[in-house]
Amino acid sequence: MLKAQSRPVHLYMEANPNPNSLKFVANFMLVDDGLSFDYPSAEEATNSPLAKELFNFAAVERVFIASNFVTVTKTEAVEWPEIQTIIRDHIKSYLEAGKKPVQAEFDKDPLFDENDSEIVKKIKGILDEYIRPAVEQDGGAIVFHSFQDGVVKVLLQGSCSGCPSSTITLKAGIQNLLTRMLPEVKEVQAEGV
Repeated sequence: MLKAQSRPVHLYMEANPNPNSLKFVANFMLVDDGLSFDYPSAEEATNSPLAKELFNFAAVERVFIASNFVTVTKTEAVEWPEIQTIIRDHIKSYLEAGKKPVQAEFDKDPLFDENDSEIVKKIKGILDEYIRPAVEQDGGAIVFHSFQDGVVKVLLQGSCSGCPSSTITLKAGIQNLLTRMLPEVKEVQAEGV
């Protein structure tokens, strides 16, 4: 009887603008492109066995999973050199066991809603095409929250949540792009930061 081959897992670590976050990048997709899962606490990690396990490490404060990476945010009390290898090895072992990092099923595309207004569809399209890839490079995500009276509200997740440079990214990058491309947009604000 042949034994099923497990997928070779290669993980490398990437620093990002948030000194308390570290991005662990895999050599394959962990979740569908465009989806992201942000877990600010163990209690909210109900659909991610990997995040639940990572929260067992006292130094882990937040877990974020998107495309081919896991971003872990640590507490201020510990330095990365003390824990980065332990966390990397745990994620690698988890993935080598063939387990899914997130167990989520969707009946429809969670990013787009057919009831969205034309301007909201355009905003979401710009966020998805131009901004999401850049923010993911830094181990985070940006999610559309709402649009009202010229103000776009977004959620910053992963390493972007609590990052010292997130305000600059929000105003100098995202707001400038959206206001230039869509005259209806006057301002961009972060929710829940």
